[in-house]
Amino acid sequence: MNDLVRQHTALSDTDLEWLHLLVSEWQLLSDLSFADLVLWVPTRDGTRYVSVAQMRPNTGPTSYQDDMVGHLVPRGRRPLLDAALDEGRIVREGDPEWREEVPVRVESIPVRRDGRVLGVIARNTNLLTVRTPSRLELTYLQSASDLAQMIAAGSFPFPGQQVDMDASPRVGDGLIRLDADGIVQYASPNGLSAYHRLGLASDLVGHHLGTVTAELAPSRGPVDEALVKMASGYAPREFEVECAGGVIQLRAIPLKPKGVRIGSLVLLRDVTELRRRERELITKDATIREIHHRVKNNLQTVAALLRLQSRRMDSEQGREALNEAVRRVGSIAIVHETLSQNLDERVEFDEIADRVIAMVSEISPGKVTCRRTGRFGILDAEVATPLSMVLTEVLQNALEHAFTLADHGTVEVSAVRGGSPTEGRLLITVTDDGRGLPEGFDPKQAGNLGLQIVRTLVEGELGGTFGMVPASERGTQVVLDLPVQGLK
Repeated sequence: MNDLVRQHTALSDTDLEWLHLLVSEWQLLSDLSFADLVLWVPTRDGTRYVSVAQMRPNTGPTSYQDDMVGHLVPRGRRPLLDAALDEGRIVREGDPEWREEVPVRVESIPVRRDGRVLGVIARNTNLLTVRTPSRLELTYLQSASDLAQMIAAGSFPFPGQQVDMDASPRVGDGLIRLDADGIVQYASPNGLSAYHRLGLASDLVGHHLGTVTAELAPSRGPVDEALVKMASGYAPREFEVECAGGVIQLRAIPLKPKGVRIGSLVLLRDVTELRRRERELITKDATIREIHHRVKNNLQTVAALLRLQSRRMDSEQGREALNEAVRRVGSIAIVHETLSQNLDERVEFDEIADRVIAMVSEISPGKVTCRRTGRFGILDAEVATPLSMVLTEVLQNALEHAFTLADHGTVEVSAVRGGSPTEGRLLITVTDDGRGLPEGFDPKQAGNLGLQIVRTLVEGELGGTFGMVPASERGTQVVLDLPVQGLK
């Protein structure tokens, strides 16, 4: 819609925002009218109309099999559009049109904002299935007429009341019509069933909806006056009522077709099962986070015990082996700590990489600087845990074997994401400017425990490739190529 309005019309950005607000609400008008809606806006030169949005009803057959958005028609071809735009009134005159052997009643509703008519809604009703209307259909049609008059007067939609139509109750979920005093004039079967779920034993018609709702809602004190007012439809509001029997979501829409409130529409939906599932998911998420938190605590305890044991070792070689084990356990603990703070099993690995680099840098001989470039991005936990260990081993190996106590140097960790979201790749290079590889060194045959861990995790668990080659100028470069999903 933005592109069509800016390309063909002279409407301002604030006018466009009003049209967006209208389109976010007009499923309600379409369902109440049993009709298709097409929004026509006059072009910049005033000689044509462009259709910028279209809505089909959920409550009846469509009048348009084709998509009308983007169509241009000259002024004069559709007199009802001209009359509604020029006179600023709802136009219903004329005989039904025949479209593919289907009679269609066409009406035009001007869209007004701040006293100006921005465009016209063409309301098209398929008459092929017309029959004697029921009480529910009559209530729908009367409510649609009231909303159409409010649109023509510029009082609907309500400014500042952007509605999420995917989450908000719809007409078919349940509808209650109130008079100006909040007394129920009509309740649809679905609406009545929702109140029965809350514990209502009688009919709703003739009762004050706000009072009934407040009495059904659990309360330890006097009647909740705020709930009474919201359920009475005095202002546009969306809220929920929960009791032992269930949860219903309500949306109140004041009806002011002539500027004075004559009543209200209340749309409602039984969301008991939805809220139950949400609570189960919240409980599950909390349990998973707690498990990660406890695993992290246990790993930190193990690391502390290993650290204590290393201090009691007389053998320098044994002490260093325990310290390496402490760092390996610590790298896994970092991942679990990050997962304990998330709602899903995915982590931003850049933070983990920085913490691993800082942890391993503590063993740096001389004045060696470690730094990271590029982004690892978001990774699944099943990738992040082994990758943190791999990164720990590679960095530890570089700092231990590439430099002496007197050396100055740099170790750089580079990460590059590529490929598609479903078949992405993560290329990691760890480059040092140290002494380089010994003559005849073969990383695939080396018996070093750290390199064995790296090969096993990269090739076996991560399904990637591992290489260790001389750097372009000086030192050593380790290259890891891993398959990853969820490219970000």
